[in-house]
Amino acid sequence: MTVPQAPGTDRKPPLKVLLCSPRGFCAGVVRAIDTVEQALARYGAPVYVRHEIVHNRYVVESLKSKGAIFVEELDEIPDTEAPVIFSAHGVPKSIPAQAKKRNLFALDATCPLVTKVHREAEIHHKRGREIVLIGHADHPEVVGTVGQLPAGAITLVQSVDEVARFMPRDPGRLAYVTQTTLSVDDTADIVAGCPRAALVQRAKEIDWSVFGSIASLGVTAGASAPEVLVEEVIGAFAERYAVSVETVTTADEDMFFPLPRVLRGTEAAE
Repeated sequence: MTVPQAPGTDRKPPLKVLLCSPRGFCAGVVRAIDTVEQALARYGAPVYVRHEIVHNRYVVESLKSKGAIFVEELDEIPDTEAPVIFSAHGVPKSIPAQAKKRNLFALDATCPLVTKVHREAEIHHKRGREIVLIGHADHPEVVGTVGQLPAGAITLVQSVDEVARFMPRDPGRLAYVTQTTLSVDDTADIVAGCPRAALVQRAKEIDWSVFGSIASLGVTAGASAPEVLVEEVIGAFAERYAVSVETVTTADEDMFFPLPRVLRGTEAAE
């Protein structure tokens, strides 16, 4: 395998970068981050956040530096008048009830698409349907969705193998909901024909020996990844290759979710 030129050398091999669009922050993630930042602007530090507001270390550390304090459970929060924010992933019904019992100033940053899944699950349950939730065990969104209904009302299915073992009580009264961050298509179908793929948080995690003498590279980013990290990764490749960037657009992203009502208005920026 040919190793690319090290930074600082005169000649760089050409590299065509196919930059996927849309990519990165979804509307729910933008709303959640804005909720924390507007709460800090309006009420000052600290602002408590139950669970990581989004699954991105760069974003979380940035918010920590501004005064956000992240906790896993509400009992880690002292008696306070400071805002307590629920993350974009949603929470079980027991969490808002606990916050209300303690008279905490709670702000719900749950993504409206996650809330929609919660409401759909409740409707199916009220209509007497057995509910299957397709998702990953212990993911906070899955925990939040399961926590909307009584114990046993939702069955989690994580794989095709688990589907084969699932025996519904009544196949004619069955409904399903999914974790919103899962792809519509099967992951294996998406990456057929891609010889090398790598998931990185930052450019420093790139294993250059994996890429060798590549001539083209696809770049995308998850819903919790800020654009600055995309630029950082492309910049790292530009140090080693003569990069040309082409944006490949498969859809137009124009969704927007408003902030929680208490944080709306210009006075938050004062």
